[in-house]
Amino acid sequence: MSGVIPHAQPPPDPRHDKPVHPQSLWRWRHNPLYRYTDRLQGWIALALLLLVPVLGLGAMFIAGGAAQHHYRAAAEHRKETLHRTRAVLTHDAPGHPEPGSAEARETRYPATVRFTDPDGRTRTAKTDVPPGLGAGRSVHVWVDKDGAIAEPPMPDAQIRSRTMGWALIAFVTVTLAGAAAYRCATVVLRRRNLAEWDTEWAETAPRWTTSP
Repeated sequence: MSGVIPHAQPPPDPRHDKPVHPQSLWRWRHNPLYRYTDRLQGWIALALLLLVPVLGLGAMFIAGGAAQHHYRAAAEHRKETLHRTRAVLTHDAPGHPEPGSAEARETRYPATVRFTDPDGRTRTAKTDVPPGLGAGRSVHVWVDKDGAIAEPPMPDAQIRSRTMGWALIAFVTVTLAGAAAYRCATVVLRRRNLAEWDTEWAETAPRWTTSP
């Protein structure tokens, strides 16, 4: 036979030869074909399976608490620096094509209003108002120190929504980081396994392929 050493081939997958037993899913189960890297991969999987939910929940509480504190502080600051006053429409606001619908209740149209700023001066400006309001109807607006209409402080419902959003983002981020860590570990360990198979096959193959 030729003295050329064939390429090393990994051992056959035992799943092709017999049904998969639930215990065979644990990589640290006793098996003569398993290497320490296989068991290491199993321990990494178990560690991540236990740690990711705990770290994810912790990240949710931390991110959610920080977001809630930030948005509430910003809302309180706007309440302290802005002035809430009553404004009167100078013209009729546009009507909605579907009065009384859910969309109509959420829709706002720009309209010109007249109001008094903190210095007592009468001003006119445009602000968003519900559809269908007639001239002379009043709405509340928030005015800054320069007398310009400003965005109102964030309501509690919006603060809760954004807080939950940041908490969810934190949990998903930790989960994806755990999945990425496991993927990197499996790639590194697999390359190490293949390199070891090549080395051992180079030592064993000559005894199989060389004629006596």
